[in-house]
Amino acid sequence: MKTPSVNNMLLDLQSLQKRSEEIWESSIIPSLSKLIEIQALSPLFEPKWKELGELNAIIELFCKWVEEQEISGLSYEVHTIEHKSPVLLISIEGTGPGEVIFYSHLDKQPSNPELWSEGLHPLKAVRREPWLYGRGSVDDGYGAYLCLASIMLLQEKNINHPKCTFLIETCEESGSFHLPPYLEKLTIELGNPDLVVVLDSGGHDYEHIWTTDALRGLISGTLSVRVSDEGIHSGNSGGTIPSSFRIQRILLDRVENSETGEILIPELHTEIPPEIINQAENLAHIIKDKLWKKFPTVNSLKSVSKTTLDMIIGMNWKPSLCIIGADGIPSIKNAGNVLRTNTDLNLSFRIPPGVDANIAISKVKETLEKNPPYGAEVEFIPNSVSDGFHAPPLNEILSEVIQSASMELSGLPPLVSWSGGTIPFMSMMQSKYPKSMFLCTGTSGPGNNAHGPDEKLHIPASKRLTTVLSAVISALSNDR
Repeated sequence: MKTPSVNNMLLDLQSLQKRSEEIWESSIIPSLSKLIEIQALSPLFEPKWKELGELNAIIELFCKWVEEQEISGLSYEVHTIEHKSPVLLISIEGTGPGEVIFYSHLDKQPSNPELWSEGLHPLKAVRREPWLYGRGSVDDGYGAYLCLASIMLLQEKNINHPKCTFLIETCEESGSFHLPPYLEKLTIELGNPDLVVVLDSGGHDYEHIWTTDALRGLISGTLSVRVSDEGIHSGNSGGTIPSSFRIQRILLDRVENSETGEILIPELHTEIPPEIINQAENLAHIIKDKLWKKFPTVNSLKSVSKTTLDMIIGMNWKPSLCIIGADGIPSIKNAGNVLRTNTDLNLSFRIPPGVDANIAISKVKETLEKNPPYGAEVEFIPNSVSDGFHAPPLNEILSEVIQSASMELSGLPPLVSWSGGTIPFMSMMQSKYPKSMFLCTGTSGPGNNAHGPDEKLHIPASKRLTTVLSAVISALSNDR
């Protein structure tokens, strides 16, 4: 069976899929396995990233793979700006009309190898069907490989494709705070895209093709509370000097309801349109209890949401707070009977699309710092500020191609969801290219543990998405 692409053009998707599987097995997986071996911590987690050279090394490894492929019209350049992590720009000349920008990143989160399962290690690629384990496998090492492979499939079959530009950064896991000057510097090279493709998302299973049309934003910073210049014997100070930890509790109660998790600052909320509620209801009907079950919680834990619908809305269209780090607190093993000088907490707020991140973080800072309890030294230092994202609809042609390709390759219709995570690039590009279409997709899904122990990539889903993306890119060039 052949699947219609556009204007009576037919794509043999089964043939493309067979070739996709070959490229993944013979080429992508071996290179991606080597990529996993490079730690390549994002700048926020490794201040000495430049001296270590790992971000450059991971780009060099990927470029080596690119050079080994037979891709016509390809050129690339590594761009650097002083004190900014490097960016790789790849360009492929179009054989048909249109322009596409593909985005992915190669930097990684910290590994914590002691938390990984026996036989697994964050810097060692391990294949256990259907998975490839290792830090950076799914977030987002595979993305650039998949996108380039989708163009290779078209070139091998002499199928037209638009001009393709690949922007691959090394600061995404830090909030992409190094990226804006590159977007300005590379304005001419990036062109005027009809479509922006991002491979850093996924869905609620590995059977469907998933697209993401909304992402939450992110604001984060360090809340520091200091009560003394040196540690004090807790027997002499307890009951007289307020502990820095207690003051932290008081401050956190200003921004979050500790029982429900509701964020108490109005500026971090947005009005949820009725159509979003309707979409959430349809999605809840499809995924049912799979959403909660995908989380590796203790058996006795209960969700803060009463229904799957509430869970979907809460994860994607409401703000939330997580405490993701702490300083000033010794380990239990090393704890003495001392009132500590300070407690510092790293606060990470997710904010829904439509919330102005700069206004939100200013309001958080104001709320936390005003009238410090007991006159303690209180300071909130922001470190990440990113708006959320809500994509405009794809045109009818591209929507039809995704539908038909998904049905032929999986027997299932594509599904649209949202992500509670953040891809800062999306809001940056939407601001820069307000008339462009956006396709945010990927093969992240239940149990892949991105950022966590035993991170893994679902290989069959990645092979299939490669073929679907080929069909989409072909349609963009051949519908004119």
